[in-house]
Amino acid sequence: MPNIVLFSGSSHQDLSQKVADRLGLELGKVVTKKFSNQETSVEIGESVRGEDVYIIQSGCGEINDNLMELLIMINACKIASSSRVTAVIPCFPYARQDKKDKSRAPISAKLVANMLSVAGADHIITMDLHASQIQVQYKVLYMLLIFLSNYFCLEVGKIMHLKINM
Repeated sequence: MPNIVLFSGSSHQDLSQKVADRLGLELGKVVTKKFSNQETSVEIGESVRGEDVYIIQSGCGEINDNLMELLIMINACKIASSSRVTAVIPCFPYARQDKKDKSRAPISAKLVANMLSVAGADHIITMDLHASQIQVQYKVLYMLLIFLSNYFCLEVGKIMHLKINM
C-alpha cells in the first residue's frame, strides 16, 4: 500500500507547513532554484517510487513562475515512478478565463488544466473557482472543489484517508 508524500511549492510554504502539521506529516524534501536566465529548476530530494504524492502550490503571487514550478514538480514526481500525483491548488491559476467571451479569445483555465494533465497530475484539489462550470470542462482531470477554506485541511485529510483504504 502506498504511503503519502506531501511537497510544498515555493508560493506559500507556511500554508503547506500548516497542512502538514494538521495531517501529522512532514513535508517532503524539494529544492527549487532559478538559473541565471530565470528558468526554474526543481530537484525532488527523496524517493517517491510507488507513493501517493500531494503537491501544494498556490496560483497567486508570481502566477506564471508558480505554475511552471508546479508543472515541473508534477513531472519530476511522475517520471520518478510515483503512484499518483495530486496537485493541491488553493487558488487555481487563470480561473477567471474560463470561457470564450470574445472571438479568438483563449480559454486559459482549460489550458492550465490540460497542462497539469500533460505534466502528469492525476487529480487536482482546488477551492472557490471563479465559476463552477470550470469543473465540467475538464474531462482530463478529476477536480475536487472545496468551497470553504476552513475545511481545506480536513478535506485533504479525508481524501488521503480514502486513498489509503482503497
